[in-house]
Amino acid sequence: MNSDDVDAYIATAPEAAQDKLRTLRAAIMEAVPNATESLKYKMPYYDYHGRLAYFGLAKKHIGLYIPTPVIDQHQADLVGYHAVQATIHLPLDQEIPTTLVQKLVKARARLNEEAPQAT
Repeated sequence: MNSDDVDAYIATAPEAAQDKLRTLRAAIMEAVPNATESLKYKMPYYDYHGRLAYFGLAKKHIGLYIPTPVIDQHQADLVGYHAVQATIHLPLDQEIPTTLVQKLVKARARLNEEAPQAT
């Protein structure tokens, strides 16, 4: 795990967004404590038996990226959020929905656990 890279990513974000990024990071790691954390595509990346989640700061939101089909499977939970395919926009002017994030990340983790592993 290379959390130093993610620490640096958060530290370079505007101060007003840093707590939200830390909250999102903590929610992901709490949902799947055995996930590995690194930077990929210049964003925090989480791996657990394959791609688990990414997140990246934009001007007015944090993009949370969870591989398909998780977002499609949880559309009822995502009412009020811009959520399409593998992307959810978490507005910076709202609290991070940690329970929702954890539900989605756990769903992706279960799919990853069930997928046949390449040998």
